[in-house]
Amino acid sequence: MKILTEWSRQLLAGIGVFGVTLALGPIQLWAVQQPGPAPQAATQPPSTPLAPEQLQQLVAPIALYPDALVAQILAASTYPTQIVEAERFLQQNPNLTGAALGVEVDKQDWDPSVKGLTQFPSVLADMDKNLSWTSELGDTNYNQQADIMAAIQFMRAKAQGAGNLNTTPQQSVTNQGNTVSIQPENPDVVYVPDYDPELVYGYPVGLWPGFYPWWGARNPYLSFGVGFGIGPFFGYGWGWHGWGLDWRNRGLMYGGGRYMSRSSTFYNRNAFMRGDYRGQGSFARGDSGLRGYGGAGSRGSGGVRTGAFGGANHGGVSRGNSARGASSMGGGSRGGGGASRGGGGASRGGGGGSHGGGGHR
Repeated sequence: MKILTEWSRQLLAGIGVFGVTLALGPIQLWAVQQPGPAPQAATQPPSTPLAPEQLQQLVAPIALYPDALVAQILAASTYPTQIVEAERFLQQNPNLTGAALGVEVDKQDWDPSVKGLTQFPSVLADMDKNLSWTSELGDTNYNQQADIMAAIQFMRAKAQGAGNLNTTPQQSVTNQGNTVSIQPENPDVVYVPDYDPELVYGYPVGLWPGFYPWWGARNPYLSFGVGFGIGPFFGYGWGWHGWGLDWRNRGLMYGGGRYMSRSSTFYNRNAFMRGDYRGQGSFARGDSGLRGYGGAGSRGSGGVRTGAFGGANHGGVSRGNSARGASSMGGGSRGGGGASRGGGGASRGGGGGSHGGGGHR
């Protein structure tokens, strides 16, 4: 009986321990099996689109450039790493100009838009200097192309209304309905205007956070330095003549058709809204119907997105109106003149601010 009693006591004690284990086990198992936060890349919500005022501030430094150059800049901004590579290439090959430069650039594995910007070395240098801004421009063009083109038209209308955007010996400014188009006056030579965005539009337009000014103008007018001869680049598909803006359908034009960026640098918010998490797969660009390739990019806080190069700054400073009209293509006939390397952007208050190029004035 004593042995039985002792065995019973041990059995009951064991049952007690087992019961506690049963009671705690599910809780412990539940704690282990509950999924933690999903990977950021898979569940990252779309950031808030830029408001019209932010878009205007973003495009203000380039809105008054010729149409085809604006198209190249917007397209190339979706490839910020290639912008860096192209700028380093020009720095390492300062003696390459004109036709010789075109031959070597054509060999590079860059997007046509980036190759095209080697015709305008100072513009390429400015974009490299402001990588944070360039990245934001690319992100916004990638996800808000119609909005960014509307912002460009808004800024052009403001400059025109202020009396600071007119036809000159360097460029032709025309109006088609609500669309303001800017083309080179001489199809063989392209001039990049130098202007202060805080003055030229007739109202105070602040700089994009972290932006390093490249202009030398200290007045509300456009000035022009040395023109870029586009003849040596005429035979390549990525040259000046292949680019334009389709104002009616709010898109970029390349080679006579709609330009498609295949960059995987930026996060495609339109695909996210449709529940498409395939990453680098083809996607429809929402209302534009454009097809491209999605990717991932970093985001900042406070409504200002940092894009692929958030925080990157090479300048040492950290910090919707509808438009309808015909498409505008940059035409260039075969001509002389070689594009030479220009200097980088001039800082505010600095001298010249002129853009080096093909020796035309």
